[in-house]
Amino acid sequence: MGLYSNIIGQGHPFVILHGFLGMSDNWKTLGKQFAKNGFQVHLVDQRNHGRSFHDAEFNYDLLAEDLMHYCETYQLKKIILLGHSMGGKTAMLFAALYPELVSKLIIADISPRFYPIHHDAILKGLNALDFNSIDSRGKADEVLSHYVSEFGTRQFLLKNLFWKEKGHLALRVNLDVLTEHVEEIGEALPKHLRYDGDTIFLRGDTSEYIGIEDERIIHNQFPKAEIKNITNAGHWLHAENPAEFFKEVMQFIG
Repeated sequence: MGLYSNIIGQGHPFVILHGFLGMSDNWKTLGKQFAKNGFQVHLVDQRNHGRSFHDAEFNYDLLAEDLMHYCETYQLKKIILLGHSMGGKTAMLFAALYPELVSKLIIADISPRFYPIHHDAILKGLNALDFNSIDSRGKADEVLSHYVSEFGTRQFLLKNLFWKEKGHLALRVNLDVLTEHVEEIGEALPKHLRYDGDTIFLRGDTSEYIGIEDERIIHNQFPKAEIKNITNAGHWLHAENPAEFFKEVMQFIG
């Protein structure tokens, strides 16, 4: 079972991995910008997300393996690899396991360390959506608002809505499996893993995902890593300050 992707442009392969409960579509605007600058951009849906296959198994080892098979299928070598949040953990692991396949690594607002579960309210809200009675985006948003107060976060989550058949909405994410395996999202990467290639970690300056103590962990496992702040941005830094995010990535990949 291969991963679904949206491939834009021609040139050096540039693979982008979304975060938890996201999808490749979240990166379409930036993906088009990168493509205009001479890259073949692969916007990939990870397993149990977007239009990719649903599977009962879910952990970072499998996500990295899925990406390796994807690279084999499309004969991609020396890719530029960008991952956000959960996608960043997949990207770090992939680069450490298959360094020969990666030329440059870009990690958006995540560290290799352990993160406690913090998606409870979001998952409760999504699980509360009853599509026997919800027949519009507005109704879904209303139900979700009881669990997730932040409008932007709800809009991000509701991108998962689609018409499964005429008059019947559903979610693209495999909610049952992701709810069951939510603790996998925060898992630390093995401490012995290293990637010695060119790496940049971009963090939102109002986000708490990469703190001072994370810098030591990052430099231990990614000795060449630069760490840069994206101003006026939280965890969704690529959406909150896309211009600065784009500029930093382009400078890094030259």
